[in-house]
Amino acid sequence: MTSSAADIARRLADNAEAVCRRYLSNGRREGNYWMVGDISNSPGRSLYVRLATRAAGGGAAGKWTDAATGDHGDLLDVIAASCAHMGFRDTLNEARHFLSLPMPEMTPAGPKARKGAQGSPEAAQRLWASCRPTAGTLVRDYLAARAINDVRECDPLRFHPRCFYRPSKDDEPGGRSAWPAMIAAVTDEDGHVTGVHRTWLDKGGADKAPVTYPRRAMGLLLGHGVRFGPASPVMAAGEGIETLLSLRQPMPTMSLIAATSAAHLAAIAFPPVLRRLYVARDDDPAGAGAAAALAERADPVGIEIISLEPERGDFNSDLMLLGRDRLVRSLERQLHPSDRQFFL
Repeated sequence: MTSSAADIARRLADNAEAVCRRYLSNGRREGNYWMVGDISNSPGRSLYVRLATRAAGGGAAGKWTDAATGDHGDLLDVIAASCAHMGFRDTLNEARHFLSLPMPEMTPAGPKARKGAQGSPEAAQRLWASCRPTAGTLVRDYLAARAINDVRECDPLRFHPRCFYRPSKDDEPGGRSAWPAMIAAVTDEDGHVTGVHRTWLDKGGADKAPVTYPRRAMGLLLGHGVRFGPASPVMAAGEGIETLLSLRQPMPTMSLIAATSAAHLAAIAFPPVLRRLYVARDDDPAGAGAAAALAERADPVGIEIISLEPERGDFNSDLMLLGRDRLVRSLERQLHPSDRQFFL
């Protein structure tokens, strides 16, 4: 019996990670998402594919969004773009070949369920609970080496002395399977931990661990972020934790959200009290795309978006290479007049 297009799309969604590994091979998994540059399989992090459907939200498995363009679709679109098909029939035939159809109805198997649990919010919460405060740890050394000295006990940062690292195919064989790590809690608007972001650290503490991917996230990330301070009418959001903490050095009272990637920055949920959002974008196409996507989402709900532009790629580079005074002058030129005196 020939499967319908809807049935094939559903089956592809059930095997979303396998589809991504085949047709978006230049990407990689981050938590419950597959990150890649675009639907044509370019390297990067602008396009994200949901790998699982969760009752708590976050969209359906197999659905993708490109933060740079606003395009979205399902895995049949991915296969069509990857194979440069001229007609939908070719795409369906390729999908049937990939799925080895005809095939019986499948139910989630035990090993598949266990695999999903590895990146679940529950797994993220367990990792967060196993960490300890950052005082006197390599986390403080790492941040200080990046000119970040305003670190507070209430910050959503913790230290894990031996955090498991799963080597990628690009890592050296036989490398270490655990490193010290800075763990950041990804939370929803109510403060519930939905995921964590891991930054593996070198044992000396002054730099990231010498691995191919020293930063990875896990859990339910879409719409959420690493939050420094409560929601307020004026906030700043950006990709990286170090970027946002660099802004806090001259602006200690501004509330901040680190989205962990450009794709997730484009999709952060707006707190109900928010009226003006500064987007501390990285100086690259993904950062520009995220800022544009946020502006498009914010306009209908009356939120003002102001883009903050770094001079040296990102604001941590500005802080480290140009110094605090130069960073202050740069922010003075870009902040809304009513915010300069209040925050700087």
